[in-house]
Amino acid sequence: MRANGVLLRGEWQLVAEVGSVVIDFDSRHRRRIVLRTEAGAEVLVDLPQAVRLRDGDGLVLEGGGVVRVRAKLEPLMEIHAHHPDELVRIAWHLGNRHLPVQLLPDRILIRSDHVIQEMVEGLGGHVALVEAPFDPEAGAYRGGHGHRHEHDHDE
Repeated sequence: MRANGVLLRGEWQLVAEVGSVVIDFDSRHRRRIVLRTEAGAEVLVDLPQAVRLRDGDGLVLEGGGVVRVRAKLEPLMEIHAHHPDELVRIAWHLGNRHLPVQLLPDRILIRSDHVIQEMVEGLGGHVALVEAPFDPEAGAYRGGHGHRHEHDHDE
C-alpha cells in the first residue's frame, strides 16, 4: 500500500478506515517512511513534503481507503499544580525551553526528563510518571520555528 496524502482528524469518514498504524512522536514528522499497520500490512508513506502527523489523522491510500494514525504509548511526565496560575507559569517555563507539550484542561504532558522534572517541582508542580499517547501542540508556526535563535532561553 502507498499513502500519498494526509487528512486531518475530523476531516475524514471513519467508514473509509482500512487499518491503523501506531507510531511514536518522533516518527510522526516525516515525508517518507515505511510503516506497518496493526494487522501487519506495509504502508509506504510518500508525501510531497514532511508533515507532522497527529493522533487521529488519516493517511490517504492511492487505491482508496484511509489508514488511521494512532499515537503510541510513551513514557511521559504528567504535570499538575494546586492552582491554575501555577500551571500556567510552569507551561511558560516549558515553552521557554521549546519543549513539545500536550496541554490538557488540568494538566500538562511532556516527555520524561529528570532535569525538567526537578525544574517543575521547584516551581511547585507535581509530577507523575505515566505511559500515554503523546500528541503535543503543533506550535504557532506549525512546521517549525518562525524566529531566529539569538535570544537567551533562560531569561
